[in-house]
Parts: sequence; C-alpha cells; structure tokens
Amino acid sequence: MRSLWNLALAYFASQIVRGVEIVQKVLIANRGEIAVRIIRACHDLGLQTVAVYSEADAEAMHVHHADEAICIGPAQSMKSYLKIPNIIAACEITGADAVHPGYGFLSENANFASICESSGLTFIGPSSKSIALLGDKAMAKATAKSVKCPVIPGSEGIVHDVESGLKNAHKFGYPLFIKAVAGGGGKGIRIAFSDEDFVQKFIQARTEAEASFNNPDVYLERMIVNPRHVEVQVVGDKYGNYIYLGERDCTIQRRRQKLIEEAPSPKVSDSLRKKMGQCAVEIVKAAHYQSVGTVEFLLDEQGSFYFMEVNTRIQVEHTITEELTGIDLVKQQICIARGEKLAHRQKDITFNGHIFEFRINAENPSQNFAPSPGQLEHYTPPGGPHVRVDSACYGGYKISPHYDSMIAKLIVKGATREEAIAHAKRALKEFHIAGVHSTIPFHQYMLEDQRFLTHNYTIGYIDQLISEGCNFT
Repeated sequence: MRSLWNLALAYFASQIVRGVEIVQKVLIANRGEIAVRIIRACHDLGLQTVAVYSEADAEAMHVHHADEAICIGPAQSMKSYLKIPNIIAACEITGADAVHPGYGFLSENANFASICESSGLTFIGPSSKSIALLGDKAMAKATAKSVKCPVIPGSEGIVHDVESGLKNAHKFGYPLFIKAVAGGGGKGIRIAFSDEDFVQKFIQARTEAEASFNNPDVYLERMIVNPRHVEVQVVGDKYGNYIYLGERDCTIQRRRQKLIEEAPSPKVSDSLRKKMGQCAVEIVKAAHYQSVGTVEFLLDEQGSFYFMEVNTRIQVEHTITEELTGIDLVKQQICIARGEKLAHRQKDITFNGHIFEFRINAENPSQNFAPSPGQLEHYTPPGGPHVRVDSACYGGYKISPHYDSMIAKLIVKGATREEAIAHAKRALKEFHIAGVHSTIPFHQYMLEDQRFLTHNYTIGYIDQLISEGCNFT
C-alpha cells in the first residue's frame, strides 16, 4: 500500500514538473448555448461537468446536460453569474478542479481569473496577467505598437481631462472616437466631430464607462471612415507555440453588436491574411498569452488594417473557424489549460470552403431590434447537409429578459460564398420559431440584399438602413 502511495505521489509530482494540470471536473461559469457547447467538449474529453444556474435557469438545457448542477442565486446576473464568491463556493461544494468562463459574464475579468488561480483552480483561459494587460485597451494598443503592428492614430494612453483631450483632438483631427479603456459591447464609446462636440461626448463617455465598468478612464482614436471589422483567431500554448486560424468578417452589425459573421472575409487576400495573422500572433506572444483568443482589426477602404483590441476568451462566432479549419476550439482551450502542447503547426492549417454564422436572437427587427422575451411556443431548428445549429433552446423554453436574447447560432457551409448563401436560405426557411419575434426575417432580407451579396458594405451599413426606415421584412 505504501509503495502505491509513493508511486501516486511521484506521478503527481512529475505532472507538476512537466506543467500538466490535473483536470477531472470542470465547472462552467456561464449559461445558455455556450455552456452547452463547453459541456459537450468536456464530455468528448472524458471530463465530468458542473453546471451553475440562477433560479430563472432551473430548467435550462445546460443544467440537464451537465453531470451535476448547483444553484448560485436569483435571476439577476449580479447576484448569480457575476457573483464570484458563489462561483468559487460551487467549486468547493462539487469538488470541481477547473473553471471554464465561456464568453460574457466573468470571462474577461482578470480578478476572477486571479482568484481561481490562487484557489488552486485551473482557469480555462489565459492567465490573469494576460487578461489584465490585453483587457486594458491602452496597454493592448501599446503592446501592438511594440511589435510594429499598425495601430489607429490616437492618444498615448489614458486621457484624464478635457484640455489634454482637445490637444489630442487637434493633433489627430476629427472625427474622433472617445473609448472606455475597460470597454466592451459598444459601451463607453462616443464619436466627436468638433471641439464643442468633443467636450460633451468626453463627459458622456467617462460617465457611461464609470457606470458600466467601474472605471471612467478613456482614450482617443482617430475614426477610420467606412471600415470593415475583421478579426483573427489565434491559439497559443504554454510552450511558446502559436498559430493563427484565419480571419472572420464581422462587419454586419447594428449598434456595434454583431449579427452575421463569415469566414474567410471576401475583402482579405491571401497575402493580407498572412500579414494580419502574423501581427495577431506577435501581439499575443508579447503578452505571453496561453489560450484561444481573438485579435480584432479594422480594415479601411484602401485595404490597410489597424489593430483594435484583443478578446481574451472564446468568441460567440468561434463556430465558423471550427467549420473552416476542422479544429475544435473549445477542446483546444481545455487541452492548453491542462498543459498540453498544440497538436498543430501553422503549416498544417488549411481553410476549406466558406462559412456563415447567423445570430438568431429574440428581437424584433422591424422595431429597431427591440428585445422580445417570452416563451418559445414552437421551436424547430433546420438540419440537413452543411448546417450546424448551436443552441440551448427547445419548445416551451422561456427566453428570460434577464439575459442576452440569443436563441441559436445558425452556421452554414458551402464550397463557395454563393453556395453557402444558398444553403443559408434553405436553412432559414426551415427554421420555425413561434411565441417570440426573432432575427430570422432580418437574415432573410440580407440574403436578398444586393450590397450584401456583392460584399459592398461597411460597418455602419445596418445602422444606415435602420435610419432610413428599413424594417427588414
């Protein structure tokens, strides 16, 4: 018995020396479709799972799919999914040795990652130091500049007052973005067009940043006119190996919220893809980033790209990169977190076909995308060849007003962009939802829109259509 104990101790010691984390039970600190997605990846890897849920989510799909489930508070996110002590307590109660944060909620919270680390939990994501570095927009921009990645002209770090802000504005010219350092989801951003406009917008941006992120700091960037939003998927392990998995075009969005994503981008050539990919890798390498992440860029009308920010988590639209490359990104996150080396090298990566993701949200496109919570009286997702649906919904499920409005993500694939669009039309026609409004009519409208079909649009296109009174029916 003694010799077996010594062997066990020797094994665990060897694992620690080799940098391998012992992960057996993963708590998913999230809800909805991403929680279901993570649970499936864990089960594929033979890992036990723990779901956490609020009182409003007692009958949610992720609760039923996990091996264990524990309630962490009432419906309000601040009292449940954002309550760090409740998450850590759930780990202690269930014996979970790892935490996957998904996206949103605590996924880019450096303090949460640090608490997990100090509690002996494997945080399935980058280190708290990397999150803090890249989560600070000014520091992330400085990191990009340090590796000679093109950045948008703007202030050197935080702008503390109106006077210094106006000096910067005169240096870079209008229009000018005023952005929250800790921003995200389009919050804490204002556009100034003149000195008088700047004073008002500067105060507004700081006020919103303080309310939304508990941090009023802002910085300034010259506004790139009529850009496209293109992001690059990167992966790095704990041994200094990095790869990029191509780009995703996220230009179709309203109020800075993405609605349709596609890969590859119809505006990115092979040579440009390589340049953007190499820049993305150099940025995360400089931050000692060890996980799956996304580096976001703006692409101007002349084909020049500029660093925007790094998302230190799995993205909603990770699915299209998975379909494009055949690489399971959630499994990659888990394997990297437990100390495994990347199984792929850059020369091994191939891109196959053209992929779209359509976000099916409980929103009314004809009413400026107003939220439409309620019960799904009917829910029949599409199927067949070249179609994938990631969802946590079912007939009778109630879309809560407390959380995001996503019903499902529809992912379609084709050999070409035109073929993928044909598959999307078929899938959207098969997608039947009743009881709430959804964005399906919007997507069907876009698939007949000539500017979309000829990829002749920029980041403000949908907001322009809304301002012109388009109701997408």
